[in-house]
Amino acid sequence: MSDQEKIEELESKLALKDELLTKALTELAQLKALLLDLALKKTSKNSHLPPSVDLTRKNQSLRGKSDKPVGGQKGHKGTTLKMSATPDEVQQLYPSFCNVCGQDLKDFSFELLSKRQVTDIPPIVPFITEYQCLKTTCTCGKVLCGDFPEGVNAPTQYGTNVQSLVVYQSYYQFIPFERLQDFFKKVCNLSIGKGTIENIIRRTAAKATPIYETIKEYVQNSVYVGADETSFKCNGTKNWFWVWQNTRLTYLVAADTRSKVVIEEEFPDGLPDSIVGSDRLAAQLSTTSKGKQICLAHLLRDCNYLIESEKNDWTSQFKTLLQDAIILKQLASSYSKKHEKAVEIEQKANKLLENDYLDTLLKEPEKHKKTITFFKGMSQCREALFTFLYYKDVPFHNNGSESAFRMVKVKAKISGQFKSLQNEFAILRSVIDTAIKNGQSVFNAIKALVQFFPYSNVAG
Repeated sequence: MSDQEKIEELESKLALKDELLTKALTELAQLKALLLDLALKKTSKNSHLPPSVDLTRKNQSLRGKSDKPVGGQKGHKGTTLKMSATPDEVQQLYPSFCNVCGQDLKDFSFELLSKRQVTDIPPIVPFITEYQCLKTTCTCGKVLCGDFPEGVNAPTQYGTNVQSLVVYQSYYQFIPFERLQDFFKKVCNLSIGKGTIENIIRRTAAKATPIYETIKEYVQNSVYVGADETSFKCNGTKNWFWVWQNTRLTYLVAADTRSKVVIEEEFPDGLPDSIVGSDRLAAQLSTTSKGKQICLAHLLRDCNYLIESEKNDWTSQFKTLLQDAIILKQLASSYSKKHEKAVEIEQKANKLLENDYLDTLLKEPEKHKKTITFFKGMSQCREALFTFLYYKDVPFHNNGSESAFRMVKVKAKISGQFKSLQNEFAILRSVIDTAIKNGQSVFNAIKALVQFFPYSNVAG
């Protein structure tokens, strides 16, 4: 073998080793990133995960520490059970004789020294009203008879309070059917079947449908609508609850998909008069609307995770910008787009989302992989970052939607999954949540629904 051939062979082996070394270094970088992901666990503080997944019970709030002491603050007024001016029963307590000399005191006069009251609930027993339809014959020969009240159609059935209590305990207190049966039997001395409970819920939801549709109409005409979706199990299959809400309204829908088909079915024309807030789901962002606002609370958690995992200056600057915008909102409910501070926020955002920053991150793509994805997402949602600064009723977060879903999760925690009645749940929870937001009594709101027809045509 000539010297030239030896040199070419050595150069070929060296090139192969360089290629293997480069590949090994790339794999090493990937493994380091994977180990970092495993070491840095996502929590409710640095991701969209709920607090329930946190392994520790430490505070995961985005708020900073307060210098105020724990517990009730100075000047906070407590509450206590007050005495009634009209007690239902008064028992006077006085001695019948003197315990020193034995004198009989029955003819003595007494004056009130002090009083105490005990507030209690009497034993609950069913109150049964029997309606007897009577007939008679007039002198002219006409046979006349009385009429049963409207809704009294069956030989035996449940009244307004029983039906209202079924819905209240099931969809507001989230008591499962078996425990609800136990409650009625042992507390109310009333036996009630599972099928009857289900029928009462279905009938009440049907009565609530006109109000449910009215809530939807009001949502369509709202200045701001927060939108979100969450999964739930129905007979082992993954389904979705969707919500459109604001401070006065809650409109829930049960669906078997997370696609924008649901939005198109519920709002064929979109929400053209509303600012729509969301958590960046593509389906939500595609909704026709007056404007968009993405949830800054979610973005701050994303920033926390990126700062902890990929440690770059751009994410810290972007997080600070979001915090500055939130502080600005807290100082005034809305601003003109020409306002000095608002213009400053917008200009900083434009600068941070320039391609120069992206080019810097792209120099080390493996090191800043997630930040690059986040950067591109923020560029695409640029016009939806600070809409809240220019509208009084538009919040910087989408917490209202998450609050609406909290009861869905409570229901799932208690009952495990839905077997049926998911549509009825959406209707009744929409009415219940809207009643709560407007300062109404939940039980009275449910009772008003039931009283569309005083009695249900179901027997025990």
